[in-house]
Amino acid sequence: MSTLLSLSIATIAGVLLARLFKPLNLPSVTAYLIAGVLVGPFFLGKAGVDGLGFVSMEYIENLSLFSDVALGFIAFSIGNEFKLESLKKIGKQAVVIGIAQAAVTTAIVDAVLIFLATKGMLTIAQAIVLGAIATATAPAATLMVVRQFKAKGETVDLLLPIVALDDAVGLVVFSVSFGIAKAISSGFFDINAIIVEPLAEIVFSLSMGAVLGYFLAQGETEVFSKKEKSNKLVLLVCFVLLAVGLSKSILRYSDIDVSFSSLLVCMMMGCIYCNLDKHCDSLMADAEEWQTGLMALFFVISGAELDLNVLNNKIFVELGIIYIVSRCIGKYLGAYISARATHVSPLVSKYLGITLFPQAGVALGMCVTARTLGAEGEMISNIILFAILIYELFGPMLTKIALTKTGDISTETLNSNKKDRDVLMERFLSFFEQ
Repeated sequence: MSTLLSLSIATIAGVLLARLFKPLNLPSVTAYLIAGVLVGPFFLGKAGVDGLGFVSMEYIENLSLFSDVALGFIAFSIGNEFKLESLKKIGKQAVVIGIAQAAVTTAIVDAVLIFLATKGMLTIAQAIVLGAIATATAPAATLMVVRQFKAKGETVDLLLPIVALDDAVGLVVFSVSFGIAKAISSGFFDINAIIVEPLAEIVFSLSMGAVLGYFLAQGETEVFSKKEKSNKLVLLVCFVLLAVGLSKSILRYSDIDVSFSSLLVCMMMGCIYCNLDKHCDSLMADAEEWQTGLMALFFVISGAELDLNVLNNKIFVELGIIYIVSRCIGKYLGAYISARATHVSPLVSKYLGITLFPQAGVALGMCVTARTLGAEGEMISNIILFAILIYELFGPMLTKIALTKTGDISTETLNSNKKDRDVLMERFLSFFEQ
């Protein structure tokens, strides 16, 4: 019961903050994250009262199921953006930009951190792993900003496929880099861990997603009629839960362990489903309505997970700032250069990289693996935790600003928020006049 009380208090606080932030044209993501921090173990939870807040980090870890399910629905929604008709127009651009920006980011972060490693601030192994983690972006924050401000246009059309592709590229880069870092630390080179297992994870994840997407589309079209929207929606929810559940399994063959990426499984399932079911758009519109609450819950938990202890260590803060700056430079330059090379308009090329700054869930997953390096892994994890704290609070705002500059967020949406701000100001002044 205390868990549900804490979740409800945190989410209500997030809704209220989101309402306060709306006239300022700030993303709701930021409000939910701040609400999570406030009810987390470093503020309200510090009182130690079960049900009033999240009393410890272990308490929050028990809520991982909510986060996994939310990420599954987010990935499924992004997969729905991969319609063949749109891919024919932007497919080549999205693939080139997605791979290029990840490669440039890794190269720049690696170069900067390896230089610092020669100065004794960290090890070569840590520098290589951090460079790989830098590829990851936060699809959840990006999608929520797009939905909140009803963003549409060339930037969004490119952004969502790039974010999806970024996760696949990031998995390969991280697995290879982590294998090399592990070999440096232990002196043992494992070809399976560096090449075979990461490639198998991508292939098996995409295959599982394709099979599930096919059966979902068949179930929607063959079993239910067009009017049975409620039953179709239930089936869709069940398949996303099934995909997330199956993604937790591990296949073992000889000396090879093949795991699955729930993000890739759900993205591919959404991609196959949207291309096989002609009536998926109306169903996805209905699904978006109730997914908003699930996403709010996800960001509240994400905010509570932010470990503020990293702010107490000077070296983590210093390296975190260097990591943030070098990663942002890599994302921006990689996206800009590749976008111009593929003939994307100058305006979109200028701001596309900024929308790739947010980082969260995928990077945290990589941190879990990095911790197996022992003390070196703990340092990597703390640097990334500090970076995520900054990215989560400011990344969504930067994404919103970039999409506004490119015209993907309409002036009508912004003006409606300004009207809300004027109404709130009038109420505030009338309160004191009384």
